[in-house]
Amino acid sequence: MAYPIPALAVTLAIASVMGGGAVAQPAVVTSQQSVARVLGADQAAPGAVSVGGAVESQYVFTGIGLTGSATSLTDLEAGRFVDTLTGGPASQVRGFDGARAWLKDLSGAVTQQDGGEQYAMAVNAAYRRANLWWRADRGGAAIVSQGVRQDNGGNTYEVLEVTPRGGKTFEAWFDATTHRLARVIEKPGAQTISISYSDYRSVEGVVLPGKTTIDDGAGAKYVQVLTLVSARFEDEPPASAFAAPKIALADFAIADGATETVLPFRLINNHVYAQAWVNGAGPFFFLFDTGGMNLVTPATAKAIGLNPQGRLDAHGAGEGVMDVGFAKVAELKLAQANITDQVFLVLALDAFSDVDGIDEKGMVGYETFRRFVTRIDYGARTVTLIDPKHFDPRGAGTPIHFDFGNHDPEVAGAFEGIPGRFRVDTGSRSEVTLNKPFSDRNALRAKHPKGVDAMDGWGVGGATRAYVVRGASLTLGPVEVKGVVASLSTQTKGAFAGDDYQGSIGGGFLKRFVVTFDYDHQIIYLKPLAQPGPDAGTYDRAGMWFNVAGDGFKVVDVTPTGPAEGAGFKVGDQIIAIDGKGAKAVAVYDLRRRLRNSPPGTVVTFKVLRDGQARDLKVTLRDLI
Repeated sequence: MAYPIPALAVTLAIASVMGGGAVAQPAVVTSQQSVARVLGADQAAPGAVSVGGAVESQYVFTGIGLTGSATSLTDLEAGRFVDTLTGGPASQVRGFDGARAWLKDLSGAVTQQDGGEQYAMAVNAAYRRANLWWRADRGGAAIVSQGVRQDNGGNTYEVLEVTPRGGKTFEAWFDATTHRLARVIEKPGAQTISISYSDYRSVEGVVLPGKTTIDDGAGAKYVQVLTLVSARFEDEPPASAFAAPKIALADFAIADGATETVLPFRLINNHVYAQAWVNGAGPFFFLFDTGGMNLVTPATAKAIGLNPQGRLDAHGAGEGVMDVGFAKVAELKLAQANITDQVFLVLALDAFSDVDGIDEKGMVGYETFRRFVTRIDYGARTVTLIDPKHFDPRGAGTPIHFDFGNHDPEVAGAFEGIPGRFRVDTGSRSEVTLNKPFSDRNALRAKHPKGVDAMDGWGVGGATRAYVVRGASLTLGPVEVKGVVASLSTQTKGAFAGDDYQGSIGGGFLKRFVVTFDYDHQIIYLKPLAQPGPDAGTYDRAGMWFNVAGDGFKVVDVTPTGPAEGAGFKVGDQIIAIDGKGAKAVAVYDLRRRLRNSPPGTVVTFKVLRDGQARDLKVTLRDLI
């Protein structure tokens, strides 16, 4: 179960330097004539001067429960930029130097952004900022007219579909009356982001949008607004002004000069759980998740006196969203390691306690992995945090390069020989989940007739569903594992509905290895265990999903044609005993493991309550994939 958290805001949505005016419209035009007319009207408008040099803009930021400020420096010739945004205790910087996109995150660490669609989105922003569509060759972009559209308010727009070279297709909506850019619609991953420009005003004779509204489709309470305070035009800055800053992090250490420290962990639902202390309080049971960020639950925040601010929307594998706030944390302590002066997210992880059967208090995520070399030994059940200056890669296993997509490590690999980019997520219980566009494009369902439609996980946004199959092979770099359990996502919303990466590698796959993450050098090392656990490569043989409820478990999904359905199980049944033993005495994760690992033919007797009546249901386990 992963909890990917979006950035504080999308890259500042600065409109092109432009103004308004009118151009006569011919009676009949081709698509390219329409493109020329629309962009010509934009370029010819008063105040739409194509200036050289750069512009530095200051904004007031409001939204997501925060008020703050933003600054943007834009190279008006090539579109290079640096955007800084601060709200409450959180601050981040995004930049593009013309060749590389980069991010200075909430914790102050800097990473080059080559994963997902981060580079393509930066190219899009640079293209618009420099008005490259005004050039004779359209800046190398493919542009097609989409005709005239109206919004819900009856306003009319002329819409162009723009695909910059190296970028991602977006829509540009020009007001049919003023001919100013009024809206940009982009689709990073599974999201649709609408950026609206209004309240245009003249600054040094150049017309700029006074108000920029960013809506990621999650609801009105998550809308973000940038209001222009001032803008200053200047000569083009040196290239160094747009380059990623060189920052030496000094906010972490291991006590007594030690080079490493070791934490024992429990592997539950293929998740890594270990003890942590926050601001001297604890120990708390924390999830170690490369797909997440350092966070605490609201209850933990209250217990240790944190004051969360803001209300950002968190998207994950499920189709919904959850509220997330920000809070300042003085110290996170993990065995003898500590990290100081951090911004933590505050997210209701404890809402998943009924799913995992664990009272989760928080998460150790990207910020911690970014500072230490982190080794997870799934055989010895230990997490080792290593001072990067003293890490020796000899004997660590096979090195595999990864790129950053925001905070997620992303590796090149292949499923059954089909190449893709896969995020490595220790917070996912699955072996591999393949995103719906990748699965559909390669007709994977048709290639695997022996599979089942099932609920296969639970994350931010709720339950996830997939068509689960036995895959021939999964390859990460040069490492190949045969016979993997693969979930072909059927989600139409959420992370697995996007095509910015092709799939997620979870704990079900990783537990075959000693896994070492070196974020400084962007390398993951995989060292096969001599004897992987007995449940590596196994899948549920009962055909139902249940969560903790009351004194037992509530059935929330029954797999069609599975053994549980054949035994008479229905959604809503309350399991109160298993083979004569009260369900209250059984951990939900132990029962799931038993139904996954017991051999085919094993008969398990459940006592269930339905409509106030108790009945016994006998399930004969069998392979479903």
